Amino acid sequence: MSLYGVMRTGVSGMNAQSNKLSTVSDNIANVNTVGYKRASTEFSSLILKSGSGNYDSGAVETTVRYAITDRGNLQFTTSATDLAVQGNGFFVVQDANGNNFLTRAGSFVPDSTGNLVNTAGFQLMGYNIQNGATPNVAANGFAGLQVINVNKMALQASPSTKATVAANLDPSATAFSPAVVAGPPANYTSKTSMVTYDNIGNAVTLDVYAAKNGANTWDIEVYDPAGNQLTTPGPTTTFTFDVTAAGKGALAAASPKSLSVNIPGGSAFTIDLSAMTQVASSFDFKATVDGNAPSAVDKVNIDSKGVVTAVLKNGTQLPSFQVALATVPSPDHLTPEVGNVYSPNLDSGNVQVGLAGQGGLGAIQSGALEDSNVDLANELTSMIEAQRGFTANSKSFQTGADLLDVVVNLKR
Repeated sequence: MSLYGVMRTGVSGMNAQSNKLSTVSDNIANVNTVGYKRASTEFSSLILKSGSGNYDSGAVETTVRYAITDRGNLQFTTSATDLAVQGNGFFVVQDANGNNFLTRAGSFVPDSTGNLVNTAGFQLMGYNIQNGATPNVAANGFAGLQVINVNKMALQASPSTKATVAANLDPSATAFSPAVVAGPPANYTSKTSMVTYDNIGNAVTLDVYAAKNGANTWDIEVYDPAGNQLTTPGPTTTFTFDVTAAGKGALAAASPKSLSVNIPGGSAFTIDLSAMTQVASSFDFKATVDGNAPSAVDKVNIDSKGVVTAVLKNGTQLPSFQVALATVPSPDHLTPEVGNVYSPNLDSGNVQVGLAGQGGLGAIQSGALEDSNVDLANELTSMIEAQRGFTANSKSFQTGADLLDVVVNLKR
């Protein structure tokens, strides 16, 4: 047995216990860090081959592991932009240099330019779904992702292009002949209005006139408040209803199913009347119209699928972005980076990007944050273990040194 080997083994043990104490210290320091994942030091022995008559002491080496897949508890907040993932996914974030990372730290707030950033300054990434766009997800990369910016949701005017109508015309109404004259019509059975928006967000009211001109036959026209006829090709579109046992008051097969309207200063506009009926009930007209006037953002809502919806001060709701989630085949092998983020490597595997609710990525919880997964009691216990282990290794080093002194003093 070599006394030098004993001292080297003691130094190895002290270094190993120092590494353990370092991870414990880091864990305790980040016990309240949102989304922090606990680090641990794992020990493995290094054995030297020895002969039958002597033993050469080896050493111990350490490996640091991160409990990235160990989820922390959720704490609920009052901010809609505080986000947590209930599943295996990670938020995709970007630093100031455009580099993408993964994180579970979802404490996002708008910065001075409207970008959603977390406490480490990383920007939240997602897909633009304004105007009904479909997220163009690249499953194996970050292509198509944009920084989610709440300021871009404000003051946007969207022209109306379609109205979906659920209406009923009263079959007991008296027919007019002729039903329609130069407008707005003097003879009509029922009238209603709907608000639409032109290309720059001005509200344009459309007056819809329905006049019964015969059994199961109705003329429908659209005018603006100034009396200008707007229906194309105009002036009148005649609708007929099937009152047989098969039709049950729905529009007849040969009847038109929609109206085309020219909105002044606006886009081509279609009124979908395919659901209109003529059954034994009073006149009823309900319309859902797209488009909106420009308005400031009042608040932002984020649903479980990660859809970021701007609620404007005029009450309009605009789905604008969808938060991206990502994962890797082996999350515990991700490389930790400064700012409580992770980057993929050869051991973790390639990034797989998707949306909430897909492929085990999980749902997004708005108004919540994921706590650190550090157990303070366990860390304090590990601290005591590391302290005792370091002290014991220092004693073996000291004993080896004392014995070496005895050997040196033999010459005297």
